[in-house]
Amino acid sequence: MSISAVLRAAQVARVLAASCVGRLPLGAAPVALLLYARESVSIAAAGLLVGVYTAGLAVGGPVLARIADRFRQPPVMLGGAALSTLGFIVLVQGVPLWGAAIAVLFAGLGAPPFEAGLRVLWRDLLREDQVQTAYTLDIAVQELIFIFGPLVAGLAVAAGGGAAGVYVTAALQLLGTVWFVTTPVVRGWRGERAERHWAGALQSRALRLLLTAVVLVGAGVGSLPVAMLDYAESVGHRSFSSWLLAAQAFGALIGGLANTRLNIDARRLPWLGLLLGLGYVPLLLTPGNAVLMLPLAVLCGLCLPVLLTAAFLTVDRVAPAGTAAEAFAWVATAFSVGAAVGAAVDGAILDAVTSTRAGFVLSPVVILLAVPWLRPVARHAPGGKVQDSGGTDTKPSQA
Repeated sequence: MSISAVLRAAQVARVLAASCVGRLPLGAAPVALLLYARESVSIAAAGLLVGVYTAGLAVGGPVLARIADRFRQPPVMLGGAALSTLGFIVLVQGVPLWGAAIAVLFAGLGAPPFEAGLRVLWRDLLREDQVQTAYTLDIAVQELIFIFGPLVAGLAVAAGGGAAGVYVTAALQLLGTVWFVTTPVVRGWRGERAERHWAGALQSRALRLLLTAVVLVGAGVGSLPVAMLDYAESVGHRSFSSWLLAAQAFGALIGGLANTRLNIDARRLPWLGLLLGLGYVPLLLTPGNAVLMLPLAVLCGLCLPVLLTAAFLTVDRVAPAGTAAEAFAWVATAFSVGAAVGAAVDGAILDAVTSTRAGFVLSPVVILLAVPWLRPVARHAPGGKVQDSGGTDTKPSQA
């Protein structure tokens, strides 16, 4: 199914564009927070603020999505955006470090769950044979967030100082939220009426297994920026690390767009995990010429959107009735948590050894460790059996 056919469907282009604008802070906020905080505190304290913000995202996403599942998206997302915006505004009022930590915590907790909110809409907007293309397109376009988000924050800071970066980040999130929730399909969407379990989406054993795998994949992907920075410093070009990460994102964009044509079967999840992990192995070559590292960075990004597409298609199948938005939010949280842990562990490894190559070992190892967790999940993917081995009904959720 072609990308153009999906984008021509009513309201698709609007909700995709609005969610991308609203998600730009995912790429912009860490840079904006670091640059603002470094004007008055140490780099360790600045890193702490980014960590608190990320923790807020990890906790707030599933909570807001669960509320949206029970009620509607617009009030939940607008309320969250208001809380998040307040947190960003308080931060730049010159509060002490403890106050700044509370402010960024609220900024993260209130961040609207765009990923979850968007992905439950696809079955309302598209035919069944178009849904996989929509997931793949969404994930591919998401790479633009991590390319342009830091750029936007950096330009804002260059033009107006540290506070400007924070204000622009908050404004983009608020703009994207208003644009998204005023779309007719979002206003009309309702979660499925169903008997609800206290564990919500986590009631599904298949989802729990998938989330474990996603944490491992996130750890592998999240360790890469640390390894890339160390590598760039070792060849005498610290700023080149941003180009290497952009190359990885470009590879992911290529892989995602290619998959809109290929539509790789979601039941290939273990093989996709294997290919993703192997794609990181060539980075161990760590060539002395940094330019030669660029194609290796592109290579390691190719399979990530394909794997995530298969994962989201599987989530759509295994999420218990009435928990679709929450289930998608848990995947985003699992990936974020894994990325944070991966970055911390890789930093500790590089602090303990002198080898630059050691920084690239963690990524393939932890991603390959995810493969055994993906094997039992793969049979729940579209086209496979749909009975959760834990006893939970895993028929497709109806948005």
